[in-house]
Amino acid sequence: MRYAEVGGRQIAWTAVGHGPVLVMGGWWSSHLTLDWADEAFRAFAAALAAHHTVIRYDRPGSGRSDRRGPVPETLAGELTVLTGLLDHLAAEEPDLVGGPVSLLGASAGCGVAAAYAAENPDRVARLVLYGAYARGEDIASPQARATLLSVVEQHWGLGSRVLTDLFLPAATAAERDAFVDFQRRSATPATAAASLRAVYAFDSTTYLRQVRLPTLVLHRRDDRAIPFALGRQVAALVPASTFLELPGEHHFPWMGEPRPVLDAVLAFLAGRVPTPRRPARERAGPVLTARERQVLALVAQGQTDAQIAEQLLLSPHTVHRHVANARTKLGVPTRSAAAAWALTNQLG
Repeated sequence: MRYAEVGGRQIAWTAVGHGPVLVMGGWWSSHLTLDWADEAFRAFAAALAAHHTVIRYDRPGSGRSDRRGPVPETLAGELTVLTGLLDHLAAEEPDLVGGPVSLLGASAGCGVAAAYAAENPDRVARLVLYGAYARGEDIASPQARATLLSVVEQHWGLGSRVLTDLFLPAATAAERDAFVDFQRRSATPATAAASLRAVYAFDSTTYLRQVRLPTLVLHRRDDRAIPFALGRQVAALVPASTFLELPGEHHFPWMGEPRPVLDAVLAFLAGRVPTPRRPARERAGPVLTARERQVLALVAQGQTDAQIAEQLLLSPHTVHRHVANARTKLGVPTRSAAAAWALTNQLG
């Protein structure tokens, strides 16, 4: 664990492996120590580190970085952090970062990676964007975004579970519990809400259009956190990009089936362009009745069966049955997973 001073704050960073530098960062929530303690994450990073020097960092206000102050809530703020870190490394660690680096921007990290590549084309070799989006406001409807922000800020226990079901829909109970614990240990409710608010506020459209570097855009077909269509939109915005559709529904690349992600990333960074797949036809969503959709929208707002029953003039038993039927149709294991689906699909 090492530190770089950026804007008067200490930024925690680590490096592992040997070879050309690959920078990973910009996650909406991260903690260098807790991430490395996760077996799946560590295996993913180690596979990259077998061929590259992998540099990771925590944003100020989060993880092992200086938490005396807020996290960046604008793309400009995130760009200042990444630029400051790489400037520090180039000056203080020339043997480590002595030339162009490659960037792996995932999810909310897409925007800052694209912004840095657009503004510093001579300092970036290759750009990889995974689970990406251009505009945060396209992830969900205004009401869905407001609801999730409210749940995270006011009911962090429920909020961390809803986010877990969004990010890791097919995870085991133990994996879900572990990620819930990770979120609560790595961020306060206020920090988590601020980070999520930033996710929704980012708009990297202009930067993406300015990128002229070799770029690989990867997206899992059934990603529930960031809709697949948003990944295709990112690829369409970047002139020199290759789009690759991958199977799976987990948002995090190290969960589910990480091998296809690793193979594509390593091949691309080595100068081999992965063969793009033809986009699959949009799949029809599950057929929910109007009442089931209405009930799920209220579940997503954090209401209990009794509260929903009172509002809709139904019995609590009937509400419970509607939730159970919807869960069966959606193929999700928990009530919070159904709530996550409702938020993602803009019910309400």
